[in-house]
Amino acid sequence: MKKYENTGSKDTRSGFGAGMTELGQKNENVVALCADLIGSLKFDDFKKNHPERFFQIGIAEANMIGIAAGLTIGGKIPFTGTFANFSTGRVYDQIRQSVAYSDKNVKICASHAGLTLGEDGATHQILEDIGLMKMLPGMTVINTCDYNQTKAATLALAEHHGPAYLRFGRPVVPNFMPADEPFVIGKAILLNEGKDVTIIATGHLVWEALIAAEELEKQGISAEVINIHTIKPLDEAAILKSVAKTGCVVTAEEHNILGGLGESVARTLSLNTPTPQEFVATNDTFGESGTPEQLMEKYGLNSTAIIEKSLKVIARK
Repeated sequence: MKKYENTGSKDTRSGFGAGMTELGQKNENVVALCADLIGSLKFDDFKKNHPERFFQIGIAEANMIGIAAGLTIGGKIPFTGTFANFSTGRVYDQIRQSVAYSDKNVKICASHAGLTLGEDGATHQILEDIGLMKMLPGMTVINTCDYNQTKAATLALAEHHGPAYLRFGRPVVPNFMPADEPFVIGKAILLNEGKDVTIIATGHLVWEALIAAEELEKQGISAEVINIHTIKPLDEAAILKSVAKTGCVVTAEEHNILGGLGESVARTLSLNTPTPQEFVATNDTFGESGTPEQLMEKYGLNSTAIIEKSLKVIARK
């Protein structure tokens, strides 16, 4: 089993900040827009080093999206930044009309996504944003797993033309993806080869999937682990190749069971090779206030849940 080691836990939003710092130095067309959350989105260095390319819009998220769309007309590559709830739900109409429908080269960057936002509670813990964004025609949707991958995704998006949504988080999580791991939009990463069950995970659940695979190995079960960082376009070839070998799937995500990665995988399987599948996700519910650890435990978004679902789906083969 290939081992991925935690090289030092970091928050994924800092990976975004590091990516923006590098882009500021490398690409003069990159501009940043923020909705009064400079520190939270780690825009500090970009603002300091490139004040002429940084725009503080204030608590006016709809205006921010409109300005970003306009900036693309002059050849700029705007990266907007605020919390995931405000990046999507609050401004969905503006994203649909001014960015997606108009095919504008705007990068919508969203921090504090999912339950791991923690103590701020249900009003801020958006769990439906992946579904909202993947339903928009032409929208690329990326959900990264750690600091290194978030930085790499940020850099990759500057080279990718078209509307895109980048989702990351606030808590400190294991940083385990190699810093030099190529980030190819739409290309899954095989983390561990196995023959008994395929575990397809995204975001914070990727590390939990690796932990689950190690525990399953102790039980004599060989788990294949796939890191799906790009929800759309989905790497269907990687999924179908894996399930042809294992014959069953567990999907794991910090998102509502409706509309997320699991449903995209289920669609792929149903159209190509119907396969037993179990879901690790929130079950059509809002969150609540608590520490990230408490919430992930209560809502069943951890390695224990992945192990349980793996055993269940293997029994269905």
